[in-house]
Amino acid sequence: MSNICMIGTGYVGLVTGTCLADLGNHVTCLDIAPEKIASLQAGVLPIHEPGLAELVARNAKAGRLRFTTSYADALNGDAAAEFIFIAVNTPPAADGHSADMSYVESAAHSIGEHLDHDAIIINKSTVPIGSGTLVANIIAEHSRARGIAFAVVSNPEFLREGSAIQDFQHTDRVVLGSTTRAAAEEVAQLYLSLRAPILITDLATAEMIKYASNALLATKISFINEIAQICEQLVADVKEVAAGIGYDRRLGRAFLDAGIGYGGSCFPKDVAALADMADRAGLHPQMLNAVMEINRDQRRHVVRKLVSILGTLRGATIGILGLAFKPDTDDMREAPAVDIIRALVQQGAQVRAYDPVARQTAAQALRGTPVTFCEDAYAVAEGCHALVLVTDWNEFKSLDLRRIRASMRQPVLIDGRNMYEPTEISNLGFTYRGIGRASGVRAPASNGNGHDRVDAADARVDVFGAAMNAAARQNQRAEAAVAS
Repeated sequence: MSNICMIGTGYVGLVTGTCLADLGNHVTCLDIAPEKIASLQAGVLPIHEPGLAELVARNAKAGRLRFTTSYADALNGDAAAEFIFIAVNTPPAADGHSADMSYVESAAHSIGEHLDHDAIIINKSTVPIGSGTLVANIIAEHSRARGIAFAVVSNPEFLREGSAIQDFQHTDRVVLGSTTRAAAEEVAQLYLSLRAPILITDLATAEMIKYASNALLATKISFINEIAQICEQLVADVKEVAAGIGYDRRLGRAFLDAGIGYGGSCFPKDVAALADMADRAGLHPQMLNAVMEINRDQRRHVVRKLVSILGTLRGATIGILGLAFKPDTDDMREAPAVDIIRALVQQGAQVRAYDPVARQTAAQALRGTPVTFCEDAYAVAEGCHALVLVTDWNEFKSLDLRRIRASMRQPVLIDGRNMYEPTEISNLGFTYRGIGRASGVRAPASNGNGHDRVDAADARVDVFGAAMNAAARQNQRAEAAVAS
């Protein structure tokens, strides 16, 4: 097994380093933040990720995983690192579009200064096209006098927060890019036991695969959200539309859930960075710009729904259910809840909020914005004029909605993730609005048969029933053919 150094202990670095240790490698996780390393050494994780704490504890106890703030300690010594992963943050730069490469550059600088033997450097961070060459040049500049030989490999990550361990252990593919194929093949050995397809390309292509993948997924989300707004006006049900689209194997059902839009550490910054790279190349990324604008508008759309029902938000108390950008994480980066809450406060509303795990990170993200954080969903609902479901945590599926309704000043529910069935919620006495859902569609022109109103629930396609009806018709045709 191999000796590995993982630079960065955020979502990508900590999950990847721990999972590589779980495959039997000796992994040293390095971070320059002393308080973070001290917490990890004490068994306290800086992030919430299902199953990760147990995996960290197991591999630390087995001696395969350790943590340090020292580059000299992590790179060199008796267990000198053969593979050095750079997994640091690449947040949006001050311009709000391009990627901030300062953490990557700092890591490359420190590698060049401290590395005392030949090694393979692996870019795990999401980095702009050409970053592999940038890292190689920085390391070469600071290690040239010692005659260190190294190669740089791009190995983009495809982990989803909330299911990152599963995504690593059952990855769809491993992408490796390098100017030195032999180096890429050595890195491939680390992943062979996963039995996943391994694609070896040049550096720029590997870097682009990451950006293009995230941009396409974000495009699917914005596409279905635009369809949802059209559905609302034309009185169609976007959930059934998505189901009908998803049966087409060319399109698939994944990432076609209408809602408040995407957030987190990847899609927002990666789409913006790719559009910025296109702009700098003299191109016109019209689709990427539209994807970002649709995503921004989904958050405004939720506020518009509230105004259309309440008339004004001034003096209203609005409850927010869920704060993290997605369930099973405490990550508040680009979380839709932040924009929605700030918009509500700007219009004069008082805001209460609850999230199962993201209270602390939400308090930091909303610093300076007046929000009352509650202990559970029932406390949020007490005396509210409206509730907005922002994050689809499982616990919200089993709420006692009768109790919720009884405690509210006005029983208004905006379902930003289409978690509930419109007819069921309306029958409980709520004024319900989903995203692209019709709780009851408008009457079509009369056809004289007395059935002028069509309910969305009645219009759903019963897949099993449709299949049975088709089979029955086929049998009837066969019997008719025999009879004739």
